[in-house]
Amino acid sequence: MTQAGLRQAGLRERKKARTRASLREHALRLFREQGFQATTVEQIAAAAEVSPSTFFRYFPTKEDVVLQDDMDTRLLEAFDRQSRDLAPLAAVRAALREAWLSFTEPEWDQIREGARLSMQVPEIRARTLNEAARMVNVIAEALARRIGRAPDDLPVRVFAGAVMGVMLSVFLPQELETAGGDNVDIDAWFGPATVEYLDEGLALLEAGLPL
Repeated sequence: MTQAGLRQAGLRERKKARTRASLREHALRLFREQGFQATTVEQIAAAAEVSPSTFFRYFPTKEDVVLQDDMDTRLLEAFDRQSRDLAPLAAVRAALREAWLSFTEPEWDQIREGARLSMQVPEIRARTLNEAARMVNVIAEALARRIGRAPDDLPVRVFAGAVMGVMLSVFLPQELETAGGDNVDIDAWFGPATVEYLDEGLALLEAGLPL
């Protein structure tokens, strides 16, 4: 591709990223102001000055606006950047720290708001298991590329499931079992410092889960 072509492709990607970010920003604002159920896709699209069909090109459902933040994208990009000399789990730990610390405070505010909705809105809570399964597939595919194995190989799938299990253990505290997560301190649980809990959990996994 020519330099001009590369620049044009870069502009398109940046425009797409801005549109996606705008849709998510307006969606979260409308959910906060008038509630998740009362907010329509048409309202979100109008606020972002795009058509409803454009909304669906970025998010398959209204729930996906909440569930699909940039965490998995940044994590995968960071994972691909890690040295091939690192063992897979060490590469995951390094990538997770790098991705986690790349978020700004306004971005963390959005992540926290999405977390609140995920805990409190039944439609979104019901989708959380699907998202966890999707992330297992995403991690398995990234690991398979790194080590030259098939993503459906049992050891690859087990590795991906174990990593996802650590993440769920940190992000789904016991308080979620009661009152739809109303007792969870989101501000304390979702933020830059949480990477230390994740790293500690992955270190336990790396050490063979000594108890």
